[in-house]
Amino acid sequence: MIKRVLTSLTAGLALSVAALSVQAADITGAGATFPYPIFAKWAEIYKKIENVGLNYQSIGSSGGLRQIRAKTVTFGASDAPVKGDQLEKDGMVQFPVILGGVVPIVNLDGFKPSELKISGPVMAEVFMGTITKWNDPKIVALNPGKTLPNQNITVVHRADGSGTTFIFTDYLSEASKEWSGKVGKGAAVKWPAASSVGGKGNEGVAANVQRVKGSIGYVEYAYAKKNNITYLQMLNKNGKYVSPSEATFAAAAAGADWFSVPGMGISLVEQKGDTAWPITGASFALMYKEPTDKAASKEVIKFFTWAFKDGQQLALDLDYVPLPDVLTKQIAAKVWSQIKN
Repeated sequence: MIKRVLTSLTAGLALSVAALSVQAADITGAGATFPYPIFAKWAEIYKKIENVGLNYQSIGSSGGLRQIRAKTVTFGASDAPVKGDQLEKDGMVQFPVILGGVVPIVNLDGFKPSELKISGPVMAEVFMGTITKWNDPKIVALNPGKTLPNQNITVVHRADGSGTTFIFTDYLSEASKEWSGKVGKGAAVKWPAASSVGGKGNEGVAANVQRVKGSIGYVEYAYAKKNNITYLQMLNKNGKYVSPSEATFAAAAAGADWFSVPGMGISLVEQKGDTAWPITGASFALMYKEPTDKAASKEVIKFFTWAFKDGQQLALDLDYVPLPDVLTKQIAAKVWSQIKN
């Protein structure tokens, strides 16, 4: 009798261990707010299919780098790519996961999305605080036939270290020598406009622009669409005015040579092309070559493998640009192969 009970308990324990072994732990990541909408959608569907969740902290690119370096998450996410020598020092690899656009958004009564136009040099003057009124002659000249208000401009920017800020200031540095010389580019910069307000995350910038009349800010496109905020047309490098869309973001990324720099950290701002959106960027994932939790690292790669293959339409639905198949195959062969799981 006792022997039968012990045999039964042993069999039950074996089944429990087997069940635990096939149920993977949730994936952990932290960083950029730029890709958060698509990460959330991917996670929702992936959970239903694989019963594996994604615990992603949308805390900004700088926060994501701190978390991955502290090894509190399995992957970090940043829109400001880490340079090759730093990646080598950290023992990490880096690869793009999604493409999208940063768009200037405004709170101006009576104007619809893409109804107003702006150029890079003029926008740089706005964010520097040189242009302080919406009816400034330089803005009026770009918008013939439009009646712009005699209204003060409030600049809304990120208050946290942000890859979205990196992409935006990278663009302003390309478009304006004055901006490049006086402010420069980075995940965090000293904003020069006297009338300015900071917001945490893309969410915070979107909320502040909605709250403050006459304001202008910058967010990833999905946040502008989700919140029904007016965005501007922009003059691109080919001298054409374009509106933000999956097609104009894809046009900017069409000629990208991803492996031309270590860590694939290329810039996609101010790319040539009649239909190219001038403030296009990528979100990157960072992982350790020798992870402390190999099982968790494997799960992250499984998640992105699924996202790259089966999550493309979900990305398009949110106006992101999924990576082309040829690039995802190169990432698997050249980048993920360096991770010792």
